[in-house]
Amino acid sequence: MIKRKKECIAMLLAGGQGSRLYVLTEDTAKPAVPFGGKYRIIDFSLSNCVNSGIDTVGILTQYQPLELNGYIGNGQPWDLNRNFGGAHVLPPYTKTKHNDWYKGTANAIYQNIPFIDRYNPEYVVILSGDHIYKMDYNKMLQFHKEKQSECTIAVITVSPDDATRMGIMSTDENMSITDFEEKPKHPKSLQASMGVYIFTWEVLKQYLIADEEDPKSENDFGKNVIPAFLQDGRRLFAYPFDGYWKDVGTLDSLWDANMDLLDPNDPLNMRDPSFKVYARNYATPSTRIDSGAKVSNSFVAEGCIIQGTVEHSVLYTGCLVEEGAVVTGTVLMPNTVVKKGSEVNYAIIGEQCVIEGGAKIGERPENVVGKEWGIAVVGHKKTVPSGSIVKPRAIV
Repeated sequence: MIKRKKECIAMLLAGGQGSRLYVLTEDTAKPAVPFGGKYRIIDFSLSNCVNSGIDTVGILTQYQPLELNGYIGNGQPWDLNRNFGGAHVLPPYTKTKHNDWYKGTANAIYQNIPFIDRYNPEYVVILSGDHIYKMDYNKMLQFHKEKQSECTIAVITVSPDDATRMGIMSTDENMSITDFEEKPKHPKSLQASMGVYIFTWEVLKQYLIADEEDPKSENDFGKNVIPAFLQDGRRLFAYPFDGYWKDVGTLDSLWDANMDLLDPNDPLNMRDPSFKVYARNYATPSTRIDSGAKVSNSFVAEGCIIQGTVEHSVLYTGCLVEEGAVVTGTVLMPNTVVKKGSEVNYAIIGEQCVIEGGAKIGERPENVVGKEWGIAVVGHKKTVPSGSIVKPRAIV
């Protein structure tokens, strides 16, 4: 009997705690955090797979997986409900000899070698579930084949400040990787890893097994596996990407990425019908904007009721802004209520929050003279009492 196989499958790392998002990830995994009014962060990686012709995706979960598991379901919204392949949620599970949580990115893939071997792929794409971008992985795969690469890493040019907190690589004129360093104090280049890897599976499998057997290893791709490839003289290449990409691992970057959606130039190209971003959108009533409401340069998702003022903001499904309330430069996550007479400026407000009348959250940048300005954040399911003041950079 001939074993069925897939040429390429994807493994999506979605188990991180996302501690730098603080209250927004207290009870949910970072990839499940709402984004852009109608999406979750993980929608971008899943949609990239579908648009790239990859129909088999293993989604590795660990930290607070309940909401993420329910959201993914059988993968149908992303056309990933298949008889052979599709979307599979892969939490750590009990084994005969060991019962371990995922210890690192490489260990997470190692623990799922049987899942990958089930599809007998020639190539495996390793992805992070916490980045906002649109990318055709098939083009990267063609590059991988043309270079006869064993490991290809997608790279993007970053600023010198950003380079110190990312994986940085140096390349020759052929884009062959000559040096790789994780979070260097003194970067040798500005080519940063996007957390998107393509490996030739049989080669990667050998290195995962060897890495697991090394008691000194941190079981991490950037710290252990890729340096081992380099040390052994394996064929590593950098694939340059010049599109929009943002790591939304901090509150500021999450807010920035939401605001980028309001840019008239549409840097994410969200309106491209040939490369859609898919999401699980539950049935909701139509949005209602009352006659006295004022809405400008904002994204207002389905099921919202707007009676007050909304400016340069992103409102997720089911939000209510009452008459006399003002929302400016803000991200409102699902089913949040901003009551009459309250004011929300330059903030991220979590899911199912209630901002009582007369409360004031955040401040416009021009009004903060001689002080450190920043976005204010309110965690999920919080009530901000009437008359409360939440200052810039404060976290509730």
